[in-house]
Amino acid sequence: MPIPQYTGAFTKKELTHLLRRTMFGAKKDDITYFADQSLISVVNELLNPTSTTVGVPLKDYVETNAITPDSTVLSGETWVNNINNDGTIQSRRNSSYKKWYTGLLINQDRSIQEKLTLFWINHFGTEMDTFGNANFAYKQNVQLRNFALGNFKQMVKYMTTDLAMLRYLNGYLNRVQAPDENYARELQELFTVGKALGVNGYTESDVQEAAKVLTGWRIDYNTYTYYFQTNWHNTANKTFSAFYNNTVITGSTGTTAGETELDSLLNMIFLQEEVAKHIVRKIYRWFVYYKITPEIETNIIVPLAETFRNANYEIKPVLRELFISQHFFDIAISQGAIIKSPVDFYIGGIREWNVQFPDAVTAWSTNYKFWNYIHSYLISSTQNLHDPNSVAGYPAYYQEPQFHEMWINATTYPLRKKFTDLMVNSGYSQDSIRIKYDVLAFTTTLTNPSNPNELVTEVVDLFLGITISEVSKQQLKTQYLLSGQTTDDYWTTAWVNYANNPTNTSFRNIVETRLKSFYIFILSVEEYQLS
Repeated sequence: MPIPQYTGAFTKKELTHLLRRTMFGAKKDDITYFADQSLISVVNELLNPTSTTVGVPLKDYVETNAITPDSTVLSGETWVNNINNDGTIQSRRNSSYKKWYTGLLINQDRSIQEKLTLFWINHFGTEMDTFGNANFAYKQNVQLRNFALGNFKQMVKYMTTDLAMLRYLNGYLNRVQAPDENYARELQELFTVGKALGVNGYTESDVQEAAKVLTGWRIDYNTYTYYFQTNWHNTANKTFSAFYNNTVITGSTGTTAGETELDSLLNMIFLQEEVAKHIVRKIYRWFVYYKITPEIETNIIVPLAETFRNANYEIKPVLRELFISQHFFDIAISQGAIIKSPVDFYIGGIREWNVQFPDAVTAWSTNYKFWNYIHSYLISSTQNLHDPNSVAGYPAYYQEPQFHEMWINATTYPLRKKFTDLMVNSGYSQDSIRIKYDVLAFTTTLTNPSNPNELVTEVVDLFLGITISEVSKQQLKTQYLLSGQTTDDYWTTAWVNYANNPTNTSFRNIVETRLKSFYIFILSVEEYQLS
C-alpha cells in the first residue's frame, strides 16, 4: 500500500522545500516557473528530464615532462575519446573532469537529474584518486545519469563491468587462479543487500562464491573497453547459503559464461527483500532525513520498498511516491532539518544568486578557472566530486550517529562564511571577469524591494530553511535596512532614489552598503546552513 499522499496546501513554502531537496538550491526563477503548478505536476516534471545528454570536458591544461604527451588533443578540445595511459596526463584530465562536473552542476536543468546522478555516484563509491582514469570517470558519470531514473537492477549489472569499478575494486584482477573478493563483498554489503552479514544474513562463503561467479572480467587499456577472458573464469558450480535459499549457480563455459552467471547472481540477490529496503533507506537519507526511527522504517521504508519491488526495481515510482507524500512535507521531520552538503551550499548558493558566468563558447577557459575555484571549496569542505572518502561514499550519509553534522566543523564552517563574505563583497575574478553575489541585481528581482518588511520576509523565505519569528524579522529590518532608524521610509526613500537614478554613485552606495551587511548576516546564520 502506498504511503499517505500529501493533502495540505501546496504553497511557495512547500515548493521551495521540494526544489531544495531535488535540485541544488531553490533558484528564484525555478520557483517562479513552478509557482502555479500542482504538486503532482511539479514532481512529474522534476522526474522527467528533457534530456540526459551532457557536454564533454575540455583540455584546459598544459602537460609537461609527460612520458606520453597529450599532443593529440588540442587546447579546448575534449579528451574523452582519446586513449592515454600516462599517469601525469590522467592526473590533469582528472582535474579537467572535476571542473567540468562542477560547471554541469551549476548549469543543471529543472529536474532531479543532477542531484540523483550524484546520489548514484555516491552509492557506487569509486574514488578517482584510486582508479586514476578520468576517461573512466566520465563514462561512469554519463552511464549513471542514463540509468538514474531507470531500472536499478540493470544499473547494478552495468556497474559490475564499469571500467572505473573494475579498476577500483580489483575486478579486473579476479581470476580462477587467484579470486579477488573486493567487488563481490561490496556488491552485497553496500550496493544491494546492505549489512546483512552474519546471523540471518549472507555469509563469508556467499562472498567467496560470488567472487568465483565474477571471475574473468578484464580491462583493455588500448581501447578503454571491458572484455571477458574465458580461461580466467571459474567454471565450477557455485553454492550459496540458506540466506539465498541454498541457490546453486551452475558453472558455465565459453564466451558468454561471464554474463550468464552474472545474470544468475543478480537474479538471486534481487529476490531478497533487503535489497529494496537498503536502497530505499539510502534514498530517504539523501532526500529526506538522516534518522530512520522504527516508526519511519515501518510506515515509510517498508511500503516504499514494496513499491520498488512491485515495479521490478524501477526507480522513478519510488521517488514519485516519496515526493508527493505527507511525510516528505512534515515540518518536524523534513523541512529545514538537515545540514546542507557542501555541494548544496556552494553550488546551491551560486544558483540561488543567479551568478553570471562568461560565454560558454568564447570564454570556456575562464569558466574552467571559475569552476576550479568553486570545486576547491568542495574539496576543502570534504565533498570532492566523484572522489568520496571510501567505497561507502561520503560519511555524512551513513556514519552514525553524526550523519549530516559531519559537514560542519571548526574548519568547514569558517570556509563557508569566507566564501559567502567574499562573494557578497568583492567576488572572485579571472581574466578580468568577475563572478559575485550581486546584491543590487538580486534585490531588484524581488517582489517589492522598496518595502523593507516585504524584502526581509521574501529573502528569509528564499534563503533560510526554517521560519523565523516576526520579532527577528523586525530586528533584521531595523539593524540592516534602516541602519537603526525607526521608520520604514528611511529604506523606502533610499531604494526609490537608487531605482530612479541607478548611475548615481551616492544613491547606489547607500543601498548597496546596507544590502551587503544584510545579506552577509543572512548567509552566515545557522538557519542558512539548513535545507
